[in-house]
Amino acid sequence: MGPDDEAWLARAVQLAVDNVAAGGGPFGALVVAEGRLLADGVNQVVPTLDPTAHAEVVAIRGACRARRDFALTGATLYCSCEPCPLCLAAALWARAGRVVYAATRDDAEAAGFDDRRFYELFATPASTWPTPAVRVVVATAREPFEAWDASPTKVPY
Repeated sequence: MGPDDEAWLARAVQLAVDNVAAGGGPFGALVVAEGRLLADGVNQVVPTLDPTAHAEVVAIRGACRARRDFALTGATLYCSCEPCPLCLAAALWARAGRVVYAATRDDAEAAGFDDRRFYELFATPASTWPTPAVRVVVATAREPFEAWDASPTKVPY
């Protein structure tokens, strides 16, 4: 744990409390690099009608815009609650240096959020999921990757 972790976490928790007071969900997040706030975010799922607008994703999007880069190497994502699988995946894709959180998935579950259900779901075969993920073989399936491999302008990520 770093020397400023508690202060940044307190700020993420306060964002979540303030968002509830404003009629939103109980989640807040910050992205910090080199002791400087790059961006923050609160849960925006309901007002934006976007199921991916979790606080962590909103903060990651803002931080990437602030950095003008899709990578948050060396940055810390501070979350008022343990990130759900969507948010954890977003942090991994963003190459965040660390993820630090306050409340747990148990706390979220006690408040009626089903994060645990998704953690458990991903441990089961996709064929058993309520929303099936099914591969259909088509002859052109690899064409986008072949085009990518051949592209002189590709930006690896």
